[in-house]
Amino acid sequence: MSKDSNLRTYTLSLNLKNEADTLKLGECVFEWVNEYSALNQDIHEAILIYLHGDLGMGKTTFSRGFLNAAGHKGSVKSPTYTLVEPYEINNRLIYHFDLYRVGDPEELEFMGIRDYFELSDEASQTVCLIEWPEKGKGVLSAPSLDINLNFQNEGRTAQLTFPLQIEFNYEPAFEKLLKALAGSGIKLFGSNS
Repeated sequence: MSKDSNLRTYTLSLNLKNEADTLKLGECVFEWVNEYSALNQDIHEAILIYLHGDLGMGKTTFSRGFLNAAGHKGSVKSPTYTLVEPYEINNRLIYHFDLYRVGDPEELEFMGIRDYFELSDEASQTVCLIEWPEKGKGVLSAPSLDINLNFQNEGRTAQLTFPLQIEFNYEPAFEKLLKALAGSGIKLFGSNS
């Protein structure tokens, strides 16, 4: 595990050959979220997943895979103009944010973004998928998972960074994620632990 100002992290690097792999990655991360939530039931805040990458890197495609794995049956569009698209699926609240058009992080305070990060009494789990999180720097809470999507040759790479907090149990959730990734055919090309 790498040290970064007393925060330990675990990083996985993956090759994504095509859109199907990006969808599968979203499905695999959904499995990780379920396991992580089950193991850490004392978490009293939303699970935040940051999605970084230039335009066209697959952030919304990842979100579509995640939402489909959660049970969503409709289309998934990037909420570029609305900033957030809420989904209530199987007793879960999933918020899909796209902060691309945010000019100043203070705009997020005015829209009440922190309210989305609180657990609801009506849902067993709250997850926030946040595209362009750098636009909310200083306002957004730290992520549970940070994903960077980049071009590589004809496909993409995905770097998943998990900031590890001592009070949470991660090991079984990582095992479940690695098993899901192996079953999906996505190629792992690097990790640190």
